Amino acid sequence: MQYHKINIDDYYRKGVFRHFSEDCKCSLSITNRVDVTALVQYSKRTNTKFYINFLYVLSKALNAREDYRLAWLWQTEELIAYDKINPTQYIFHDDTETFTVVYTEYDADYPTFYRNALADAEKAKQTREYGLDSAGHPNWFDASFLPWLSYDALHVELPDGYLYFSPIVNWGKYAEENGRLMMPVTVRLNHAAADGYLAAKVFALISDNIAELTRE
Repeated sequence: MQYHKINIDDYYRKGVFRHFSEDCKCSLSITNRVDVTALVQYSKRTNTKFYINFLYVLSKALNAREDYRLAWLWQTEELIAYDKINPTQYIFHDDTETFTVVYTEYDADYPTFYRNALADAEKAKQTREYGLDSAGHPNWFDASFLPWLSYDALHVELPDGYLYFSPIVNWGKYAEENGRLMMPVTVRLNHAAADGYLAAKVFALISDNIAELTRE
């Protein structure tokens, strides 16, 4: 885990950061329907898991900008940016209706990431422990799949004033709309670390990454 400190006085969003970390502590959450038609077709064509393929394009998107890799060290009151953030995925157990947390390290190389994410998920299926270890995984972001429904909105609430900067991303079941497969994706970001533009940019990056991965 490596990171560098950000000098607030030189930070390009210092005014916004100070306002939403001191005066109006809040987060923002945006749900958008993402066209995953090409990714579904690619997954079927290559006999790979759509879920892990989406986890890859999402992880790549969130590693593309420093804005999504920020963290606040409350002990020393320092703003930092991790060199890399990794996805925390979840495995659902049908027999117990519980989840197991899975920590998968992000790798820009798709075959490497796919292989590791698949192995991590398979290992998690062998236990019924929750396995949460937030303290040991500070540069991980939440990535949670809700396969039971294609929803319209989703909100993740955290305590007011809690400067939790790691992205929280959820996505649901894709459904056909006008001949395209559209999937609801919700991105939650702390407003001190990001605004509407940066939240919207996540969706644009996801779409770009899908196009790049599935290009023949």
